[in-house]
Amino acid sequence: MQINLADFIKDSAAGEEAAAILRACVHCGFCTATCPTYQLLGDELDGPRGRIYLIKQVLEGQPVTAKTQLHLDRCLSCRNCETTCPSGVRYGRLLDLARPLVELQVARPLRTRMLRKALTTVLPRKWLFTPLMKSGQALRPLLPVRLRDKVPPRQAAGRRPAVTRARKMLLLDGCVQPSMAPNINAATARVFDALGVQLIVAPKAGCCGALRHHMNAQQAALDDMRRNIDAWWPHIGGADPQQTVEAIVITASGCGVMVKEYGELLAHDAAYAEKAARVSALTRDLSEILEQFETPLLAKLQGAPGQRIAYHPPCTLQHGQQIRGKVEGLLRGAGIEVVLCADSHLCCGSAGTYSVTQPELSYRLRDNKLANLAATGATTIVSANIGCLTHLQAGTATPVRHWIEVLDQMLLPK
Repeated sequence: MQINLADFIKDSAAGEEAAAILRACVHCGFCTATCPTYQLLGDELDGPRGRIYLIKQVLEGQPVTAKTQLHLDRCLSCRNCETTCPSGVRYGRLLDLARPLVELQVARPLRTRMLRKALTTVLPRKWLFTPLMKSGQALRPLLPVRLRDKVPPRQAAGRRPAVTRARKMLLLDGCVQPSMAPNINAATARVFDALGVQLIVAPKAGCCGALRHHMNAQQAALDDMRRNIDAWWPHIGGADPQQTVEAIVITASGCGVMVKEYGELLAHDAAYAEKAARVSALTRDLSEILEQFETPLLAKLQGAPGQRIAYHPPCTLQHGQQIRGKVEGLLRGAGIEVVLCADSHLCCGSAGTYSVTQPELSYRLRDNKLANLAATGATTIVSANIGCLTHLQAGTATPVRHWIEVLDQMLLPK
């Protein structure tokens, strides 16, 4: 694809990066076949190829309208198109470069601006989000359906091991997961403790930055990343080898794909570039770590629960991180019958804040996903991202859990 950058971006690093991504596109259209919004709406501009044309127009200085913004907003950022693309077009990165440019040129309605500001202000801050979530859980029966969908019933936090181990890894606690599903990280800590690994939570680490980054609050997102790096660095680059960690473990795949990109996103920051690259290199999804411990892990598990489990692989895991088969392999190794539903490559509609900003499309995608999951005959659904878990559970009576909780329940008593 040929492109002539407009003067306002011609000599910038962002412009050159975007142009390079665009030039890789050969207009083949394979991406449309796996784009969830194109499948729902059938509009070329609601598929990756059409959105790429819109972004090209933005970069060439053509008029930007509310219609341009609408079609880009409707994108889930699921990156399914990247998995499909034979040319390796980095569509997700291109979208992240284009959205702030559109934001500068098209004013959103006041109500939309207020909603987006509330999301980027409250969700990343645990000290704000946690008391609000607790209040919502206390009043849950009285909440409107759409709001109740975002407020899961209160869950027991679960015991966290207090044993000091020679082997140590960092665990990102996250921003919303500790209050929405506190047992996930506790279960992870128990499984790792059984393997002789201590998980450390750095008190000052918080939101990974993904939420703000994908809502055009990108400078605030970079600050989130720097704060996490500062919080983790004593455990990574410290002088005491007894405190040095082997890896950074992520239990929410949406956070994982973000932290793995710290090195790229902070490459321009002289003070943080090297540290960010080190953090990204150490970051592993939970399934990547436990795959290395598979033999000792399976030895510590009792018999399978005797149920058919459907696994929903989050987009941030299978497309963003390009990790497939690891969760299924671990569960099957434990003797569990694991099935994938039809169209398991498609997004469930959660997509960060998408279920709030684009509820109609989000709920259609969720209902399609749940119908396919129900067709498997599974008695439990498992996934690997807090957004997917909450979104799916709101639409079904079938239990929806993080897969690590299943393994935790199978641990042999000490």
